[in-house]
Amino acid sequence: MSRLPVIVGFGGYNAAGRSSFHHGFRRTVIESLDATARQETLAGLAVMTKLVKVVDGQFRSSEGEALSPADIERRYARQILDSTLVRRIEKSYLDVDAAHWQKNLSLAGPDGAPLTFVTQRKQLPEPLPASWTVEELDGNAVRVTLHGSCDVKVDSFRELPVKSAGQLPSGFEPGELYNSRFHPRGLQLAVVGATDALRSVGIDWSTILEQVAPDEVAVFSGSIMSQLDEHGFGGMLQSRLKGGRVSSKQCPLGLNTMPADFINAYVLGSVGTTGSVTGACATFLYNLQKGIDLITSGRARVVLVGNSEAPITQECIDGYGAMSALATEDGLRSVQGGGEEVDFRRASRPFGENCGFTLAESSQYLVLMDDALVMELGADIHGAATDVFINADGFKKSISAPGPGNYLTLAKAVASAIQLVGLEGVRRHSFVHAHGSSTPANRVTESELLDRVAAAFGIEDWPLVAVKAFVGHSLAAASADQAVSALGTFHYGILPGIKTIDRVADDVHREHLSIATQDRQLDRPMDVCFVNSKGFGGNNATGVLLSPRKVERMLRKRYGEAAFAAYQAKREATRAAARRYDEQAIRGQFDIIYNFGHDMIDEQAIELGADGIRVPGFPQPLRYRKDERFSDMLD
Repeated sequence: MSRLPVIVGFGGYNAAGRSSFHHGFRRTVIESLDATARQETLAGLAVMTKLVKVVDGQFRSSEGEALSPADIERRYARQILDSTLVRRIEKSYLDVDAAHWQKNLSLAGPDGAPLTFVTQRKQLPEPLPASWTVEELDGNAVRVTLHGSCDVKVDSFRELPVKSAGQLPSGFEPGELYNSRFHPRGLQLAVVGATDALRSVGIDWSTILEQVAPDEVAVFSGSIMSQLDEHGFGGMLQSRLKGGRVSSKQCPLGLNTMPADFINAYVLGSVGTTGSVTGACATFLYNLQKGIDLITSGRARVVLVGNSEAPITQECIDGYGAMSALATEDGLRSVQGGGEEVDFRRASRPFGENCGFTLAESSQYLVLMDDALVMELGADIHGAATDVFINADGFKKSISAPGPGNYLTLAKAVASAIQLVGLEGVRRHSFVHAHGSSTPANRVTESELLDRVAAAFGIEDWPLVAVKAFVGHSLAAASADQAVSALGTFHYGILPGIKTIDRVADDVHREHLSIATQDRQLDRPMDVCFVNSKGFGGNNATGVLLSPRKVERMLRKRYGEAAFAAYQAKREATRAAARRYDEQAIRGQFDIIYNFGHDMIDEQAIELGADGIRVPGFPQPLRYRKDERFSDMLD
């Protein structure tokens, strides 16, 4: 009997704000919410963007005036909305109108005459060029006479053709929430995103550990671009060219596996399974598959899975821009039909007239538990992750071009879901979170494969959504953005419209698809979401998520009505604790978990035995598992 991987918590941060308790989802459908939900989310964003402060639990203006959520909406709504989602890259983050670079300059005296300049001795190159002569001056100064020419690099600034991105809400700095000195931004996001997911569970981590063995916890997390800012690989690779010095932290903190390492070492204190599987834009789904496999096989009972990516750097923009993959200012101007002003808020345009994708930063995490532990602890149910299918493209001419592998992943995912909810359940109660990267190639190839798979299974008007329209493309975390948005649809019954386009492009295949440019309030519950991802290099994946409604029905059947009623009673306390965290977080009290050097394990105190291991600090012992996989081959 396989264990069901139930989603008991989720959280993180992206351009829509904080993800836990569906606040990020609410931002994407803000026009379709009731007043209470809308004002609550706007109040939380007002605090994150520093428009409003909190004093003794009360919202207050910068002048000290007490504010209600309704007051915040009336006074700051426009400014809050403009400070979130995809937008023009803010100057405080990266000046796209004057990005720093170095220009090659050749120096020589007039008409071949020697060129003379004065500098400090310590600034002379080593070894001294043969065409240079040096004369000592007072102090440490020297006069250099240059015979011939010399090539130098000088600071210069240029305008970047790409000017939009899915940035965190304006003014929100994850590094300000804990002692983050020298941490690359991607690792800052991992710490605060993982904390948000854990706090959302409503059960203390110590309570969870009382019920599981030390090796029954797993963490899968990473970032495909590594950490490329000045505190990671970016600073390490730039140091020689900038005449600087590599620090002892830049190399290790730059590794793409560091998000998992940081979560284990500073957030969970875990000694369980850990890893980071990289699969381009499908990376989250690759990691989710690992978590699903461990839980269904019984090798883990709790899994934290997610990704953190902070790619809004000049180097990443240059790299993807050189591939003609990003939406440029000129490209957007052409798409919108000319004019001087470009609407950067509509830069990401899945399945509409578009010109490239929009880079974004994001940190998203799911907390998975097996169904038995859920029942035992009274954990909440936000859905379940039952399968992820992964297939490559075979022989390719272009490594970045789409290929056939996604046909396999999506068709297998639909067939898998049919076994859980029936054919009619998939036809009437499922929807697709498309990769929807916003490139001209994607809108054709992905819509065609979705349309063909729908036809193969007799699905008509298959609802399709694309969250990148709001938050951009966060690379490793992209399919996590999709999954978290799907949980919002399960909860609210709203499908976000692709509101950055006026209409669906003519070359999009949609005979069997339903694509809307406005939010849709569903007239029937959704039980299944297919999370689709198409990554560079043939990294295709499709995940299957089940709704809380479906999961509860499955657990009632497995455990019986009496046991489920007892579970529901315990769940009330869990939900109350989770709500208390949400109320605090709305007011800016994120309660970040960062245990640097605390409760370290004394290796000498580990008790090793023939039957298992006792690890200091863990209530449950680690028992060696009986392995019968190869028993038929043994003497």
